[in-house]
Amino acid sequence: MKRKNLIRNILMIAILGVAIMFFTNVIFAASSAKIIVETANLRETADENSKILEQLSLNDEVEVLQKTNNWYQVKTEDNVTGFLREDLVEISGDVEDTTTEETNTNSETTVEENSEEVTVEETGKRIVKENTKLKIVPVINATDIVEVKQNDEVTIIETIGDWVCIEKDTTKGWIRSDKLITLEEKAKQDEEAKAKAEAEKKAEEEVKAKEQQTKTKYASSTTVNVRKEASKDSEIIAQISQNTAVEVISDEGGWAKVKVNGKEGYIASNLLSDKKTEVTTSSRGSNETRKSNGENKATTSVPGKGATVVETAKKYIGYSYKYGATGPTSFDCSGFTSYIFKLHGVSLSRTAKAQYGNGTAVSRSNLQPGDLVMFGPSVSGINHVGIYIGGGQIVHAATPSRGVTIDTINSGYYNNNYVGARRVI
Repeated sequence: MKRKNLIRNILMIAILGVAIMFFTNVIFAASSAKIIVETANLRETADENSKILEQLSLNDEVEVLQKTNNWYQVKTEDNVTGFLREDLVEISGDVEDTTTEETNTNSETTVEENSEEVTVEETGKRIVKENTKLKIVPVINATDIVEVKQNDEVTIIETIGDWVCIEKDTTKGWIRSDKLITLEEKAKQDEEAKAKAEAEKKAEEEVKAKEQQTKTKYASSTTVNVRKEASKDSEIIAQISQNTAVEVISDEGGWAKVKVNGKEGYIASNLLSDKKTEVTTSSRGSNETRKSNGENKATTSVPGKGATVVETAKKYIGYSYKYGATGPTSFDCSGFTSYIFKLHGVSLSRTAKAQYGNGTAVSRSNLQPGDLVMFGPSVSGINHVGIYIGGGQIVHAATPSRGVTIDTINSGYYNNNYVGARRVI
């Protein structure tokens, strides 16, 4: 009998030991889980809108404490306790489900309170400042999901540091907070841009109105200087002949700001007329009666081929100077004389010094329009040539800064460096 009791006791102890081992294994099996997605948010409560405590990565292991609805309460290796959604983990074994009606009620209350807090402090509408790609997680080198465009309106779901989770057309992703502006800021920017556009439009309209107010007038003297500034001492930038039309932009103290041949400059107001000047021919020939005053000296037109050459040369006043150029849009000094005379069937040597050997010599006192006039330190050093137009003046390709223009030979450099003249026509 004693033997039977002993055997029964041994069996009971064995059964108890096996049971203890079984339940212990169940507990241990259910106490761990593994993350099965690339990134999982560990939240403060069992709620999708709850604060994120930490982000876990694929294959990270956690200790499972309990299950509530579709959430697991877990503890990380860093002893951070929080909640993971059940579809984010793989559980080894069973876990105690503590879901009750009261728990659900409390959970709903928590969700409502937490949602209200997030809405007030972290969520809201924003505008995207520039084209930006959303990230799957709040990390610079994380995988891109989709691109949001400049001025897209998005909704902020939650914020972690300098990153915000936004939703655009049901797509969620992470973006740097400095890539977004508020609706108020966007409205302010739009107002500023509108004001700027209106100001630019107004300025453009004023310019157009001013342009429409310009008048067309005509040079009333034989030769009229167009100066850089409104002064008789200012640089001459071009010269125009009688009856040349100019656009008068404004009148400033006896000077007209004009535009002619694509250039803007100043002409003395008394040298301009609302109508073209009538030209009469005397019984002696082709001497013209013209208006004149102190700003410009009238040039008497002389009959003959020389006068025709002069009229052709004057048409090129204002053209540019370029060393070695022979026309038709730019010239150097001898290139200009060669080009003009070639138009009248006369072939000249290429350089100023060589042209001194063309035609016949003419004394300074016997100069006539159309004569070539040479300048330099000596005959052997001739370095410039122009076409005499009468009244002690020449038309020539002067310098790169002045181009083709008219100068006097009775004073200054050209008077002091006069060498001689040749008649070639």
